[in-house]
Amino acid sequence: MGSSSSKGEEEAGEEKEEEKEEEAKEEDEETPEEIAEKIAAQQKKEEEEEGELPLGVDDMLDSGDPVLDLCYRKFKKLPCRVFRLMHLEKLYACGNRLRTLPDSLSQVQGLRTLALDFNKMEDVPLAVCQLVNLTCLYMGSNRLVCLPPEVRNLQKLRCLWLESNYFQHFPRQLYDLPHLRSLQIGDNRMKSLPADLVRMEALRGLWVYGNRFEEFPKVLLRMEGLEVLDLDRNKITNFPSLRRLPTLQLFSYDHNPVEGPPRVGEEVTLVGEGAAEAMQEREDKKERQRKAAEEAEEQLALAEEEEQRVIHSILKNSGSSPGRIASETLADGEEEQEVREEEEEEEGSPDRGGAEYDGAGLEYDEEGVEYETEELICEGEGLEYEGEGLEYERVQRDYEYEEREDVEETGTQNGER
Repeated sequence: MGSSSSKGEEEAGEEKEEEKEEEAKEEDEETPEEIAEKIAAQQKKEEEEEGELPLGVDDMLDSGDPVLDLCYRKFKKLPCRVFRLMHLEKLYACGNRLRTLPDSLSQVQGLRTLALDFNKMEDVPLAVCQLVNLTCLYMGSNRLVCLPPEVRNLQKLRCLWLESNYFQHFPRQLYDLPHLRSLQIGDNRMKSLPADLVRMEALRGLWVYGNRFEEFPKVLLRMEGLEVLDLDRNKITNFPSLRRLPTLQLFSYDHNPVEGPPRVGEEVTLVGEGAAEAMQEREDKKERQRKAAEEAEEQLALAEEEEQRVIHSILKNSGSSPGRIASETLADGEEEQEVREEEEEEEGSPDRGGAEYDGAGLEYDEEGVEYETEELICEGEGLEYEGEGLEYERVQRDYEYEEREDVEETGTQNGER
């Protein structure tokens, strides 16, 4: 009895295995049409389980629009049809009740922008990390405390918003995103920034407001590419000079326990206590400098105009052109020189050495006398005196002449008395 019953059980088990094998063969032999029908049936079943979609959602899903806005629809799960929209480029699903997203999201490889703000996610869904063409990812106001290592797959990401979460430490996985330019990580629980933050060379905008900084993060002074820096609502009591940040355009420090703004570049917009007054003073200074420059230009222009007027007046009165005046002056000078040379030839005899110069000749041009004397030394024939001796005697004569003139003048005055 026992042996017969065990044989019956074995035979029944073999029959079941054969049936399974036959079913598997039948599945393998399914045509593409049958497979498509099966997928459609599965999708229909899922849609029935989702229930009726909010008003207007069906039309949006069927529209073919590359932008899909499903914000504030109270979804706990996104409609399954969303993950079959291969043309989709931007998906906005903010303000729902999403805790995660299915793996089927990774099929929508055309996505460039994904907004998941104001949901209930405690982790970044791994399907999101497989959307390698994403450039903008918004996950603010969720329940995140860290980022998964897989976030490094998002090599094209340029904008990441993680505000209003629970980060206590800066997520260093972001160092491996070479094109990240805008990072919003305000309203978290960070007390400091890591010293190697400078590795994020592409970063241009950094929002770290509403954290727990008590000191200004010194690493920011080495972030020379920063254009926007927001440190609102921290506990920083002192700010260093930010002039070493050459590209900075906006600095916000509002609601920190400081009395006034730090020193910044001339073109930086400030937001915070005393910022309006500081920028107004800066504008007034620029205005004063501008007016001073304009006045200097006007004075220079007036001076040039006056100079031109004087020149034109001289030319008008003389009736000559500048070129003609120059040529006439040169001709007069040459004629005067010829006359002087003729006089020198006539007076340059040996017995001329004892001749005395009259006062008129001496008073005419002292420099001219010296010039003529030098020529006599060089060209005069029969002169026995050397240049130095003659020059000494000329000085002596001048002195004696002046003395005689003084004596004569004194005698005349005595005679008149």
